[in-house]
Amino acid sequence: MKKIILCAAMFLAASVATGAQSDTVRFAFLTDTHLSVGSRSCNDLRRCIADINSLPGLDFAVFGGDITDFGADEEICMAKAMIDSLDIPYYVVAGNHDAKWSESGCNTFKNVFGYEHFEFRKGGWRFLGCNCGPDMRMAPALLPKDSMDWLEGLEADKKSIFFNHYPQDTSVLNYFEVTRALKRAGVQFEIGGHWHQNRAMNYDGLPAVLCRSTMTDRIRPAGYTLFTLTGSSIIACERRLPADGAAETVQWYERELAPVCDTVSYDACGIASSYPWLRYDVNEQYPQVQEVWKKRDNANIVAGFARKGGRAWYATASGTVRCIRIRNGKVLWSREFPGKIFSTPAVSGNRLVFGCTDGCIYGLSALTGREIWSVRADKSVLASPVIRDGVAYIGASDGKFRAIKLRTGAPVWTFDGVQGFVECRAYLDDEQVVFGSWAGKLWSLDTRTGELQWTWNCGKSSRMYSPAATWPVKAAGRIFIANPDRKVYVLDAATGEQLFSVDGGREAIGLSADGSTVLAKTMFNTSYAFKADVPVPEGGSLLDSALLWRVPNGMHYEIGPTPLVELDGSVLTPSDKGNLHAFSLEDGSLQWCHKFSLALINPVEAWKKGRSKYILASAMDGTIVLLKY
Repeated sequence: MKKIILCAAMFLAASVATGAQSDTVRFAFLTDTHLSVGSRSCNDLRRCIADINSLPGLDFAVFGGDITDFGADEEICMAKAMIDSLDIPYYVVAGNHDAKWSESGCNTFKNVFGYEHFEFRKGGWRFLGCNCGPDMRMAPALLPKDSMDWLEGLEADKKSIFFNHYPQDTSVLNYFEVTRALKRAGVQFEIGGHWHQNRAMNYDGLPAVLCRSTMTDRIRPAGYTLFTLTGSSIIACERRLPADGAAETVQWYERELAPVCDTVSYDACGIASSYPWLRYDVNEQYPQVQEVWKKRDNANIVAGFARKGGRAWYATASGTVRCIRIRNGKVLWSREFPGKIFSTPAVSGNRLVFGCTDGCIYGLSALTGREIWSVRADKSVLASPVIRDGVAYIGASDGKFRAIKLRTGAPVWTFDGVQGFVECRAYLDDEQVVFGSWAGKLWSLDTRTGELQWTWNCGKSSRMYSPAATWPVKAAGRIFIANPDRKVYVLDAATGEQLFSVDGGREAIGLSADGSTVLAKTMFNTSYAFKADVPVPEGGSLLDSALLWRVPNGMHYEIGPTPLVELDGSVLTPSDKGNLHAFSLEDGSLQWCHKFSLALINPVEAWKKGRSKYILASAMDGTIVLLKY
């Protein structure tokens, strides 16, 4: 039964008893604060902090992620200033809102708070916490490689409590690797958020709770969670702060804790029996697809490849750029940079160009990796460059889009009117450069001068509906984008006028090799295609009868933003769970599927040589593969 306890009496009694129970630990847990400038959530957090400061006997506070609403530098700095008003020590972990929409590429969160994971001891317990991912790309959560390395390197069998934003179940792609590491480290309990509600959980024998958001909602006032650890017992109480009444504390959870053994069974590929998605044995169904080689980098990869001749180049989230020989994956050179890299490189001649979260655009010798030039932006550079006629075109997080001479790095022009930060790779031809930003807008600039031609937005005010992650494509005098409001939009390329939309999409789109057919997938188990020059429908929405095909694709819930690519009649469709599907361009039927990872697949390189077809692909967990069929 829930117990409503007067807070002052409870904590006064607890404080008096502290001397007799030296192993008692009391702490506050605040999660999903979703701070943005001028929002009501800021007032909610201020009230929570003031209340915590009024309570005796608290040892520390932990913030469980989604501290900001959009990961913006201003939001993070504001959050730090507010949290610093606590009178007790505090610790933070990032959530998906702090990482996915981060204009700094997750740098500012780390720089402002000083870490990406923590470990400390109190009252006989070890407290652990780390970030959850996904970093910068829309996908299910994935604990980053550096966080996994940290977890797996912890001293084993120490009585511990673990904090993470996400529930460690199938919400996290590598959940079974995480829980295995937690059990080995001696974690007996986990605390998280993400769902904005109090919920008792169990992760393959590891007990856990998810906790409410600090924000006021339709049924609850502002509030947070109070935990008490005494011996081997943990108690969770919801602290409610009505705007027009006295605060109250409601106990909603109590449990005796004990060591947890790993009783999960794993298959030959190391996947847990509870893993709900496509498994590696699907590869046996389609033996025509062969892995020429496969390897795993020592860091996450969150971008695609540049490819030229027999070489390819890629960058890692830890800030390393590598050149590999395509036929065998051998690293020819490797160079480290002082920031994370989420930019898919571009290569032309002997120049390799990419952006970095240290705020620079780099031009390297593609042959040796030697730095030839760098251009400094005012903020991180997350976008991917595109090269044409000796000029590299790239956006950044500083409100600017740049055209740079490929040979020297000298500016050709700079458009400084961009609102929001740029993440995508722009579409580029002789007439226009088209890209989206996280301020709800799609921009078209004159390729030669950088002058603004037009802007477009989907008509929704939320930044979450920005056409910013999609890589725009152009055909038949039209621009095509997939937007987070679950539609594909078709615009007049010359004017930006919205011609029509198609239901179903997220952020992934593509064109057939000849430019005649638009390719798309939805979030819910469907792929479809339509002619780029299809007549504009009455009513502004293309009906299914005008599509070439719309078919179930077997991918179930799928939110990856990676572009679709056509190769010799096959629509290559990367997933957010490491599965690459090939569908017939003619009718959408499934031709084959191959799994090479558990994580989001990045933009792929695909080509035909003789009678064989090749795909060079990587996934967010650092896996790289060369496929042949």
